[in-house]
Amino acid sequence: MSDDHKPVLHTGDERSAPYPVSRLAPAFDTRELTAEVERAEAMLGARTGAKLRVIADQIKLLQQEARKVLADAQVEQALNQAQCAFKRIPGKTYHLYRRADGRTFFSMLSPEDWGGAVPHAFVGSYRLETDYSWTPAEQIGADDDTGELVSQLLRIGGLGPESGER
Repeated sequence: MSDDHKPVLHTGDERSAPYPVSRLAPAFDTRELTAEVERAEAMLGARTGAKLRVIADQIKLLQQEARKVLADAQVEQALNQAQCAFKRIPGKTYHLYRRADGRTFFSMLSPEDWGGAVPHAFVGSYRLETDYSWTPAEQIGADDDTGELVSQLLRIGGLGPESGER
């Protein structure tokens, strides 16, 4: 070997050597080392696969939520485009009807207000919200447990108002 390619020998304490420096050092069994590396690789593969499955499930849920958001937006767009001969006021409930030609319109009169002689097909009743979104009448007053769920999560995380009472 030439001088510039000489192997560098460990010159420090034997305990810090990267290789055995004594005949009394334990022997290395390459089959055991290979098996240990294979076990570590298998565990890494299993952990990585599990994490990727969680991410894939989250992606599926997000895709479902995105489809729901788009479907809701299409419904809202159709409601916004319905004909209306009065000023829409947030907080009020309006009644949607469909004419024979398929065009929709809002009325302040409910089917009951027509006295049993509804001139057009009734589609549904909707409340105009302050953000100009529409809530179907059957969902008005329905319990929304989202706020309670958020409160529970805050309490569990020690951030809620009752977290100091433990």
